Amino acid sequence: MLEAANHSEKLLVSELKNGNEKAFRQLFDLYHQDIYGYSISLLKSKEAAEENVQDVFMKVWLNRESLDIEQSFKAYIFTIARNQAFNVLNKAANEVILKEAVFYESQKSHEYGDYAIREADCKKLQKQAIKQLPPKRRQIFKMSRKKGMSYEEISQELGISINTVRNQMSKALESMRGFFQLHDEII
Repeated sequence: MLEAANHSEKLLVSELKNGNEKAFRQLFDLYHQDIYGYSISLLKSKEAAEENVQDVFMKVWLNRESLDIEQSFKAYIFTIARNQAFNVLNKAANEVILKEAVFYESQKSHEYGDYAIREADCKKLQKQAIKQLPPKRRQIFKMSRKKGMSYEEISQELGISINTVRNQMSKALESMRGFFQLHDEII
């Protein structure tokens, strides 16, 4: 029975690889609930899990021509689901870290005062911190934070590895934290 299902999956993947939309729909129908359950266990949000399922199958469709018929399709899509979920979680964590770096000292040291002026100062300081980054690192930072691109999307667009993107983002955030600490009197 397992071998028949495996053969059927390989046949569907082969058809998908040739652009068959019905085969894609059958694979989607077969696995979308499993991917949703796995995504919700990682992301703890129905909306984020639903979005992750859509992203996984969008990636499958866009990369259908490079699918390997001999590899387990189920393992392939679960790997994509995990990686996408981790990207979402990393992005959320990094945004929190950056916001804390900018605003924590502001809240602590200025219990009162004109909020609009402080906010403008923080934005100005953030622009200065970004401007002082090396050009490539600044580009990667802006693609991630301003354009909302995932590390994987950045690596593909720039033709560099995801690890390079991750390292450059880590160095950018560290550099910016140091910049904020040096200029904490403004905040």
